[in-house]
Amino acid sequence: MAQMREPRWEECSKTRSRIVIIGAGFGGLRAAKTLARHRVQIIIIDRKNYHTFQPLLYQVATTMLSPGQIASPIRGMMRRHVNVEVIMDEVRRVDLAARTVHLNGTQVPYDYLIVAAGASHSYFGHKQWEALAPGLKTIEDALEIRRRVLLAFELAEREGVTASGPRPTPAPLAFVVVGGGPTGVELAGALVELTRRALRRNFRAIDPARASITLLEAGPRILPAFPEDLSRSAERQLRAMGVEVRTSSPVTSVEPGIVRIGEAAFPSTVTLWAAGVVASPLGSFLGGQVDRFGRVAVNPDLTLPGHPEVYVIGDLAVLHGKDGCVLPGLGAVAVQEGDAAARNISRDLRGQPRVPFRYVNKGTLATIGRKAAVAEFGPIHLSGFFAWLVWLFVHILLLVGFRNRVMVLLDWAWSYFTQERSARLITGESDLPGWPRGPAAEAGPDPVNSVPTRTGRS
Repeated sequence: MAQMREPRWEECSKTRSRIVIIGAGFGGLRAAKTLARHRVQIIIIDRKNYHTFQPLLYQVATTMLSPGQIASPIRGMMRRHVNVEVIMDEVRRVDLAARTVHLNGTQVPYDYLIVAAGASHSYFGHKQWEALAPGLKTIEDALEIRRRVLLAFELAEREGVTASGPRPTPAPLAFVVVGGGPTGVELAGALVELTRRALRRNFRAIDPARASITLLEAGPRILPAFPEDLSRSAERQLRAMGVEVRTSSPVTSVEPGIVRIGEAAFPSTVTLWAAGVVASPLGSFLGGQVDRFGRVAVNPDLTLPGHPEVYVIGDLAVLHGKDGCVLPGLGAVAVQEGDAAARNISRDLRGQPRVPFRYVNKGTLATIGRKAAVAEFGPIHLSGFFAWLVWLFVHILLLVGFRNRVMVLLDWAWSYFTQERSARLITGESDLPGWPRGPAAEAGPDPVNSVPTRTGRS
């Protein structure tokens, strides 16, 4: 007897509702997985062919992990769901009246639309700072930060080794992280681990441990989304590690080799930006009300006002929690919103009324460094070693794919016991003066903080 074949979604397109999901981040993927159990047709559109586990991007940037350990192909993640199709393309605009998503040269109609396009860096009107102070939102950003950090040490070593006459004592390198949120705190702590431990005894003319790490925060305290006691604890842990923490210090200018706060100037070999985010420009195409960060105001059920078939979730949506504050742009929020949007669509298809979204805060974590972290679980506040253990356990569980979990766990164990890093590779064109350069490379006044070359990136 011939085996029955389950029809592909194209064959059922006349009878199944078509749901288009823009963005394969935490929220978009959760919505797709929840909806895939129903008789619907799902199309995921993303500019990349992989999902990135953003909470560990800073570890790629600071040589702890390789990109493949925190990224998973979208098609592989959806391979068991025959009613899910993936399109790698960029959304140009959304025609709400015609219910059509416009891509490069093609159009995709929808019955329901879930917009989870995420966010990018915000330089608060100073776009020119981006070339000098890269942010951290993508794998490419992490590789660029890794390149600049490692090049800074290579340049300093080369100058010391090739100096004629008595070898001078090189000036210590200076790393400045702008922004005291979780990303900034994690970057600053990871730089300490890199300079004080991983690179120890790797150079002859310079001492990486002499590098200075400065964390600048415009507000009165770092980790402002955390309770004040955990914020103060995080600051104490950073200072104990050797990070200079400066609060109430808004950056007024970023220049090659210098970061300015009013009249004060901080020398900076490498400047990293973790100070703010702005929602995807796709939000402005939806025609709704947007705030100054480009986020779209949504109804309590996460739909776009006037368009009950359009859901906006994740970093692109602005929605207030029980305390009246805007929900933070965290992966946990996006996951719950993706699940809620999918369940409301399912209710629609069954003829049931929708329910408003209610965010459940299951806890907030931020790591600072080796045996240092802070964690909030409602009334329970942890800091130090126990918070660090919880952070390790939670992030291993949240990683996508068994192989990634095993590889990350092995790399973490190796680094913990040997204090070495496995991903200290400088990829792309080198900016070292006098070295062979590709035809696309651009010379600049500052070899570390110059505009990055995007060709040949691995």
